[in-house]
Amino acid sequence: MAIRRRIDPAEGRSALEMWVAHTDANSAPADRSTIATAVRFTLEELASRAEGNSVEVRVPPFGVTQCIPGPRHTRGTPPNVVETSAEVWLSLVTGRTDFASALAAGTIDASGTRADLSDYVPLYTTAELEGRR
Repeated sequence: MAIRRRIDPAEGRSALEMWVAHTDANSAPADRSTIATAVRFTLEELASRAEGNSVEVRVPPFGVTQCIPGPRHTRGTPPNVVETSAEVWLSLVTGRTDFASALAAGTIDASGTRADLSDYVPLYTTAELEGRR
């Protein structure tokens, strides 16, 4: 079953590209609206590439998604949760950091046997995003 997108893919990818440009330029961070759109777009993208309900990925305060095939969670706190900041999340989805390194650095909270996203991130390479500019 395809996920229902709330963020237009072109708008989301543009926001992600703007976040990369700001990060590459070591300039002031991208504005909150750009970050929110990029995070929500990439959470939707993860859910579409890894359809399922066994892991909940949280990027407060911007969004949350359920993904990865496996046992469905329906009530209370899910047994498999990944939570991180927007900056770390966008670094993961663009390949600027890998899941194991972020976990070891303590910038990701992950619990549960299915909470390893290593097989699912990055979603985009920096080259893919920079190639459109």
